Amino acid sequence: NLGMFGIKQFDAVINPPQGMIMAVGAGEQRPWVKDGKIVPATVMTASGSFDHRAIDGAEGAQLMEAFKQMCEQPMGMML
Repeated sequence: NLGMFGIKQFDAVINPPQGMIMAVGAGEQRPWVKDGKIVPATVMTASGSFDHRAIDGAEGAQLMEAFKQMCEQPMGMML
């Protein structure tokens, strides 16, 4: 996580014996379209690097989608 240093986006390198690593950038206010109107929204980037010998690409994509859902709907983790 380099977001705490204000870095917006980066790519992390997998270090053996890791099977994956996630890079999370800083959140920042950006214009966003919601219900046809431009509104401010806090947006961040996140990317995953996967060793395909350990994690299939489709499973990696599912992991990233689950992370996205948790970030967008954090109350869902409480249920």
